[in-house]
Order: sequence, then structure tokens, then C-alpha cells
Amino acid sequence: MQHLNVLVLEDEPLQRLVTVTALKKVMSGPVHQAASGSEALALLENSEKMDIAICDLKMSGMDGLAFLRKASQSGKLHSVILCSQIDSILRHTTVSMIKRLGFNFLGDLGKPFDLERLTTLLKRHQAQRPGLSEAPEQSRLPALKDVLRGLDNGEFEPYYQPKVALEDASLLGVEVLARWNHPQLGVLPPSHFLCLMEHHHLLDRLFWQLFDQGLALRRKLAEKGTALGFSFNLHPSQLVSQTLTESIASLLTLFQVPSASITFEITETSLISAPAISLENLVRLRVMGCGLAMDDFGAGYASLDRLCELPFSQIKLDGAFVRKMGHQPRSNAVISYTVALARSLGMSLIIEGVETREQQERLLTLGCETAQGFLFARPMPENHFIAYCTR
Repeated sequence: MQHLNVLVLEDEPLQRLVTVTALKKVMSGPVHQAASGSEALALLENSEKMDIAICDLKMSGMDGLAFLRKASQSGKLHSVILCSQIDSILRHTTVSMIKRLGFNFLGDLGKPFDLERLTTLLKRHQAQRPGLSEAPEQSRLPALKDVLRGLDNGEFEPYYQPKVALEDASLLGVEVLARWNHPQLGVLPPSHFLCLMEHHHLLDRLFWQLFDQGLALRRKLAEKGTALGFSFNLHPSQLVSQTLTESIASLLTLFQVPSASITFEITETSLISAPAISLENLVRLRVMGCGLAMDDFGAGYASLDRLCELPFSQIKLDGAFVRKMGHQPRSNAVISYTVALARSLGMSLIIEGVETREQQERLLTLGCETAQGFLFARPMPENHFIAYCTR
């Protein structure tokens, strides 16, 4: 086990003794102990740094919540392990608070004490330390000249992630996603280039390249008897173009693709204060027969208002709710509510981020029908997707 500097904040003497004794057996490095938040804060102030705080929350005087808030101001504490018996809803909010304070949350130790669980959480700290997760070359963001060269050389290409029936994984449609086939760094996701493109007004160039290639593939598949719905992501900055819908209509005609088979996905947060031209383009796309999907539903703050005001035909529920199903009961309620909402509004619903069989089974019991996620397929290049369609 790595050398660690650990602080145990626990006001119950026996629990504190058990935890400290176990730590000294499974790791090297100093183990500090405190019976109150003020005592723990004093230890932190007198240390150069503290790798982990194993923290109870309920105690007299300065409690664990106040300690964490004050500890975040020192910048000396890196990771937190909770060791407190609290309601699951309160626990979830506390974890969110810990992360927003800038700490790395390792998990719950729980009570009674579990030595195996403690060892697992300590190892998790080592795996999540900054600088170990990715190589320096992978973390380097490309420069503008690299992006321009990539656009000129056709290095940006569409990757295709299937949308499937949740019950039997049968193929229903596909989302077109951007990837950069970089000559030195390999295939890069949007996190490596999207912000740079947005800043330098290059998103249109990327979109039209992906749209052109996506429509070509859609026609090719239709000619072979596989007519799928294709979804493309639109950025809010593109919606202010006065030629957007005209250009889309021209390409649909050129590739002989019916507009009803095309959906444009837009995040609801991007439309909170959209100008009139953006709203006009949304109306024109729907009049043309294209679909509009509210992407990442539930991740913003005005979802219901946007659903009432804007002509969406589809809801894509943010994958965060699926990931939280196992430990946050309210997520199940949100998913069930969204199923009922979509049906009452006459919209289709797609559940994002399905990764396990357990999630699939639970979603089926909640009434979900269509999904995307790594359980079914990851985004793939064109030749792989063609093979996927023929299976």
C-alpha cells in the first residue's frame, strides 16, 4: 500500500480506535485522529498536506460538514471517505457538496467497520491521483493550426452510436458523433477539440462534413434495405444562421433522404435565451418534417418550460439518472415520471447511458422502451457500423 497521510474524524472512541488501528496495519504513513471538527481542523492547519480524511458527520461542536467546508479553504486536503450513517437522500446531497468543495470523493466506509472496504477505498485514492489517469501526450489539447489542418485533410469523421429497443437490443436508429482521427494522437473525442472550434467559429465546418457523410451512409444503408433514423447534434450558435434550413433541405434532396428520418439533437440549456432567428429555425425544421430532440433532459434548469415553448418531438434523458438508479431512489422516480411525461406529450423517449444488464432490467420495469449506451454498442466508425447493421 502507498505511503499516505490520513486523518480520522470520529467522535465515538471505539469506532475511532478500530479505524486507526486498521489503517496502521494496511498502509504506511502517519494516521491522525480527531474527536471533533475543530480538533481535525487544527491538525490540518499544522500539517503540510493531508491525503485522505475519513469523516463522520454528526458530532457535537463543529460537525463533519463544517469541517469539510473549512478544510476546502486550506487547499491541504485531497480526498474524503464518509463514515457516517445518514439517510440516502442526505448522503447523496453530501457527496455532491464534497465534490463541489473540490475534494476527491472515494466512497463510504460505512458502519460497522469493514476492513476490506477500507483497503479498497485507499487503493482508489492512488488510482485517482492527478496525473496518473492519462499520459501527458493524451492530455495535451491540440492547437488551432492542428484543428484547421484536420478539417482541411478530412481527419474529422462521424462515429455512429446505435439507438436500440431496450427489450431485445434491436436496432432502431443511430446518433452521429464527431471524432478526430488525429495522425499522431489517434482517435480523439469532442472534449479535445469542440471548445476550440466553438471559440474560433469552426463548428459549421465540422457539422457540414459530418452531415454530408452521415446522409451518404443513410442512403447507402437504405439501398440495402436498412432504412434508419439518423440523429445529428446542432450547436446553438448554428441556429442563428439564416441559411441553415435551406442548406439542410438541399442536402436531403441531393442524397434522397426523407426529412422524417432525420432528427436534430439540441441541449435544452442552450435555448434558455435563444434569439428569434433560432426559434424560427426550429419551427422551419419541424415544418420540413425533421425531428427535434431535447438532449440531456434533466441536466439543466428549465426543461419543462422548454418542452412547453419549443417544438421538440423527442426527449433524451440524461444518463446521470441511470447511473444513480442503484443508490438514489429518487432517480427511479424521475425516470418513471419522464416516461409518463413523454407519453402524455406524444413524444418519443430515449434513455442515455445504459451500461449494465441490471440497469436494462430496471428501466424495462419503469416502462422505458428505447435506449443508447455501452451495454449495447459504443460509437463506431462507418465500416464497423455497416457490419453491425448486417448482423
